Amino acid sequence: MTHPILKRLLGAIATLIVVSLVTFVALESTLGDAATALVGDTASAAQLQTLRAEMGIDQPLVLRYGNFLSDLVFKGELGHSLISNKSVSDLLLERLPYTITLALVAAALATIIGMLIGIAAAVKAGSILDTILMSGAALGIAIPTFWSALLLMLVFSVRLRWLPVVGAEDWRYFVLPAITLALPTAAVTARLMRSSLLDVLRSDYVRTAHSKGLAPNHVLAHHVVRNSLIPVITMLGLQLGYLLGGAFIVETIFGLPGLGRLTVQAIFDRDYPIVLGTTLTVAVIFIVINFLVDLAHGWLDPQIAYKTL
Repeated sequence: MTHPILKRLLGAIATLIVVSLVTFVALESTLGDAATALVGDTASAAQLQTLRAEMGIDQPLVLRYGNFLSDLVFKGELGHSLISNKSVSDLLLERLPYTITLALVAAALATIIGMLIGIAAAVKAGSILDTILMSGAALGIAIPTFWSALLLMLVFSVRLRWLPVVGAEDWRYFVLPAITLALPTAAVTARLMRSSLLDVLRSDYVRTAHSKGLAPNHVLAHHVVRNSLIPVITMLGLQLGYLLGGAFIVETIFGLPGLGRLTVQAIFDRDYPIVLGTTLTVAVIFIVINFLVDLAHGWLDPQIAYKTL
């Protein structure tokens, strides 16, 4: 029998190959010609052909994809930018820390705020507090990210002048982007946490714990919350991927020099090696997140530890 971790590894490799192939073909079909984007439409056909040959984009699609896979597997390289000729790997390593920092800070904020709101709403289910908290959560889901970003910028940067707007010079530049990115995830977490807690609170073993005379806070902390976390952690794993995608929009709005701005500029430049490298990087992060979520399931419920690997 194949070891579960080996099966996951083989599945991850197959997933990355499919993602790279689909992305490669899609970029060829949609982005257009990088040579035209670089010199404009005024260049002659001979000049464009010469530039395409220098960029290596005059070769057939199958040959270029084969060269890409060969460089990735045997050299560990993602190619070079068609515009700047810089290594794609170097560009990604330069920008990745900004995106990872933003996504992790937003995930931490969303987890803490969402779980606290969900627990408070579940404990006071049916009360005015529950209604207010869940209405706020619904509002957080409904408001578009770009609108909340502009609203936060207007209030805290333009009017109050508490926080900077554009750049990444110190930690203050990450506050508004992280809050903007965290709001929808915090709202989803709060609603799911409340629903999960209410299901567990109605369980027989919780009623038994109360009948034994255990303190309500002890029952909540040691019996209810832990058993409510499995669906929440699954959702948070998926939402962390959403946060990485949402970070692209937020980075563009707030001017953070992360993967988002790099990718958006690469799309305008038809610089498909950068777009392809970013896509594969995000795919790898998704795979790692899913594996960590499975490990967290095993820690919370040892009975499913083997099945999730």
